[in-house]
Amino acid sequence: MPELAYVNGRVTPVSEATVSIEDRGFQFADGVYEVARSYNGKPIDLDRHLARMGRSAAMLDLPLPMSLSELQHVAEGFYASSHLPEAVLYLQLTRGAGPRQHVGAPGLTPTLVMTVRPVLRTTPAEFTVITVPNNRWLMCACKSVALLPAVLAKHEAVKAGADEAIFVADDGTVLEGASDNIFAVKAGVYYTPRADGRILAGITRERVLEQLAARGAEVRVGDMTINFLRAADEAFITSSVLTVVPVVGIDGRPIGDGKIGSAATAVKEDYWRFIREVTA
Repeated sequence: MPELAYVNGRVTPVSEATVSIEDRGFQFADGVYEVARSYNGKPIDLDRHLARMGRSAAMLDLPLPMSLSELQHVAEGFYASSHLPEAVLYLQLTRGAGPRQHVGAPGLTPTLVMTVRPVLRTTPAEFTVITVPNNRWLMCACKSVALLPAVLAKHEAVKAGADEAIFVADDGTVLEGASDNIFAVKAGVYYTPRADGRILAGITRERVLEQLAARGAEVRVGDMTINFLRAADEAFITSSVLTVVPVVGIDGRPIGDGKIGSAATAVKEDYWRFIREVTA
């Protein structure tokens, strides 16, 4: 099957899909997006992704073209038409197309785009990361399509021979990865930054926090300094596409003993157990 695209109700191969050059997503990054991964023919936590998409759209005063329940029905039907058991489902909503002016013209029709593609990158065994200054806007709780800072951070990571970049605020506070959330483990306690608007509240992060609570693990959600992260026993990142990946090095130095630890391994096993349960 070809990789498929959905543009305002029309489904075509990705290579044939088009949107207007005056679409405000292209002109102004005036839009939001979500990414969900499927396993064994089932998108994981699609309802949570769409709920967050609704919150992101509300932050931009961006109208939805349909209710969230209708959007879920459409997205599930579109995904099913691909016949791909493991895929990445991408959804993007923009304010629509109109003459290029900063204030959108009244009455624009929102542009809803979806694509479904095979998973091209398998979950790696481990990551190394670098830290980069936080040069992003203040609405990181909104999953906006304005991703240039994340793109540049990824470029810096590749140039440094690392797998990911972690944004750090001017005061040394650790925020999140360029496309994932970060956890640290110290003396058996799990730490992760709070979702206070400076980071995106990741769907997989949320699942992991629920799983840690269910097994009685001690978790502290709050500020984390870069020095604390560097001195952690273990660290790992969470994302919807990569799931849970242990982090073994930061800025050219090992975290802990530089090997995959038991705490990160347990979190990864818990998450994959959840995947197997919901896709059985």
